[in-house]
Amino acid sequence: MEKRYWNEYQKEIADDHYFYERSCIRQTFFPGSEAAFLRILRDELGKDICDNPHQHTCTGIGYHSDVVPFETTMTVVARLFALMTEAGYENYVPSCVTSFGVFSEMVEKWEHDPELLAKTRQWLWEATKREFNIPKNIAHPSDIIYKNRFDLQPKMKYQLVNRFTGKPLRVVEHIGCHYAKIFPDKGIGKAEFPYVLAGMIEAWGGEVIDYPERRHCCGFGFRQYLVRENRGYSVSNTKKKFESMEPYEPDFILTNCPGCAMFMDKWQYTIAEMENKTFDHEGYGIPVLTYEELTGLLLGYDPWTLGLQLHQVQSEPLLEKIGIAYNPGEKYKGISGRLLPRPASPECLKQI
Repeated sequence: MEKRYWNEYQKEIADDHYFYERSCIRQTFFPGSEAAFLRILRDELGKDICDNPHQHTCTGIGYHSDVVPFETTMTVVARLFALMTEAGYENYVPSCVTSFGVFSEMVEKWEHDPELLAKTRQWLWEATKREFNIPKNIAHPSDIIYKNRFDLQPKMKYQLVNRFTGKPLRVVEHIGCHYAKIFPDKGIGKAEFPYVLAGMIEAWGGEVIDYPERRHCCGFGFRQYLVRENRGYSVSNTKKKFESMEPYEPDFILTNCPGCAMFMDKWQYTIAEMENKTFDHEGYGIPVLTYEELTGLLLGYDPWTLGLQLHQVQSEPLLEKIGIAYNPGEKYKGISGRLLPRPASPECLKQI
């Protein structure tokens, strides 16, 4: 019988009834992304997803920076699983890829060390008088959008096509390290062929760009940014990626990690200030989108409701290429309806 090797690179993704865990930094830098994901699942796909108000950090950044002990992280993860259990759910969906990696690690540890699991249950009970079940399925939100990419496509008002040329948009996809590299078998395509974002791009009409530093770190790396003296190393990592993709002239960058989205967006601002340099031909920079923002845009959601005005590299040139309608006068309007001050930007990073 013929062996189908690609089957080994798939993963099980639950169909419905999800318990959602929000991300610390995604809420801080791209708050519209999580709201968009919940809207897409509920309104477009008709899925049941629980957004519990009592959730908290997974400790991921502190844990990977050796600030939070392993035992503490296990207990914190156990409390989040307890919230899921109490709400009557079995399918866990962490917004952040670092959380995705942390939860995958804890479950892996417990599977191989039942005594450690028993200790964690004891610590959680002593601290909170709570109990928990291990999720039957842990899927990243990008997994769920990928799984439903063909169901979403007919609902979309736009495609990844340049309306001026009729050609597919050229897209750089960047997979978070904690999604594909810590536990390769937990991601779609594993570490060798991560396809979770490429699958969306191709299904929605775009062209995926392959380039030399495609799997290079975004530059976050926790210690190389959190320690101030190491931040030059962080920006140099990101610059290496930009220099590698620049000759391929991408229309935008798509990420599934909030840290990757933040650094690949904000370091463009920094490099523009430091070196009077952008990595596109027109001086606007290369827009960086989260997969929720991209999905929402193609579905016709308002760019400013999605929060694209919070990016350092602005999105209007990309919106124009796709033909997405937007109101410039609404861009910096606050929730009260009052226009907020226009933020400053480097002279060499153009704004519309």
